[in-house]
Formats: sequence, structure tokens, C-alpha cells
Amino acid sequence: MKLSDVKKLHQKKFRTQFGFYLVEGEHLVLELINVAQHDSSTLGDITLYVTADYEAWLKEKLDSSVSNMKVETVSSQQMQQLSDTKSPQGIIARVPLPNSALYSERSQTSISANKSSAEKYIYLYEVQDPGNLGTILRTLAWFGDFTLLLSPNSVDPYNSKAVRSSMGAIFHVNMELNVALESLGERFERFAFLDMNGRNITSNTFGNYQCYLFGNEARGVPVDALSKLNATAYTIAGSGKIDSLNLASAVNICAYELTR
Repeated sequence: MKLSDVKKLHQKKFRTQFGFYLVEGEHLVLELINVAQHDSSTLGDITLYVTADYEAWLKEKLDSSVSNMKVETVSSQQMQQLSDTKSPQGIIARVPLPNSALYSERSQTSISANKSSAEKYIYLYEVQDPGNLGTILRTLAWFGDFTLLLSPNSVDPYNSKAVRSSMGAIFHVNMELNVALESLGERFERFAFLDMNGRNITSNTFGNYQCYLFGNEARGVPVDALSKLNATAYTIAGSGKIDSLNLASAVNICAYELTR
């Protein structure tokens, strides 16, 4: 793949076209290497672009038994062109998009629920902030046993800002993209969502649902959809001084409660 094409992967349409996304920086690439060394089959063939400053570092970190990682040395000027940060560290990985991402992008149909062994599903409706999404991925990776479902018109989780915010969690969370809200009733029987007037999430019934719905940062989940899904409202009790929590904070608290 030409370097000029690699640079294009910062744009979603080219990530979809070429089937790759970029992982930039020492911390994220190290996590990628750790995943590859434990189970390279989960990631596919990866290309690492490094400046001369990182060649020795990479030789120390990369196990020779990992056969799915190709290394290409580039100049500092070329690295500057590949990076979307002002001061690139000097190491970027080109990683294949998971099949679930490619499938949902092209067909607008979600992968069957039995593809995942997750006990709980977190559904995000039209989340827009890549920082929120990255933080949510970190939380779900920390607790484990969650699959993340993203609606159409949500921010791309393979956006460079979302990848950086995930701090490597994106390699550990099962995801499905472009899952239509109206399709959820065909997959799940029980739903919960957050509302100021709902039951407290500390209720012993909060863990009895298959899918947990969280809405757009500004608009929430459409009320008519909640009615059709017969979703049950819960709330995170607070002081009442403000009327809402940040989306990522709300998901974090609920994920903790579900695994407590």
C-alpha cells in the first residue's frame, strides 16, 4: 500500500474502501503488539511504519515469533505526513478493520447476536463525541463481557481520536456498527435505559436485562422507540443540582453496577 494511500486512512470513506485503520503512538502500538503476540489471528496482517528512532525500541518489543507484523522504516518527514498529530512520536500501525466493521458498513445489517459470548449489550444511539466513545470502550474493556452496539450516524470508532481515547481498549471490545434502533426488538426481549424518573440502578432488577440503551449526548434515545421496545427506565441517583450526566460517565457507572 502506498504511503499516500495510508495517509488517506484518516478519512472514514477510505478506511471503508481499503479496509484498514491507523493506530498511532508508542502506548497504543505496544498494546497492539501485546495482543498480536498472544493471538495474532484476531488482528490480521499489520504494517508498522517507524522512524529510525524507533527501530531499536521495536526490535526489543516485537517478538520474532509474530509473523503477521511487517515493518517499514520511513523518514521523519514522511511520518509527519502520515500522522494527524502536531508532534508525532514516530510509530504508526496500519491495522485491518475487523470483519464486523466491514460487514455492517456495507450491508447496514448487524451481525447475529450469537457471534458474541458477551453477557450484556450496550447500545449507543447516535453518539457523536469520539472522546466519549473512547472512554466507554476503556470501561467496557476493563469490566469485560460486554458487546458494544453503535447505531447509524454514530461517530466512527476507528476515527483516530476515538482510537487514541480508547487507550488500546478498541482491541478488546466486541463491536457492531450501524445497528438500527428498530432492529433491536428482533434480537432482545428486555431493555433498560436511563431516565430521571426511573428506578434506582442499585435495584436488584437492574441486572436482569439483555440490552442497555444510551442516547445521543444532546437528545437521548427517541421516546417513541423506547415505547415500542417496552424498555424499563432506571436512574443514577444524584444531588439534583444538575439535570444530566456526561454520557461516558453514565455508561461507566452502569457498567460498574452491572458487574458489582
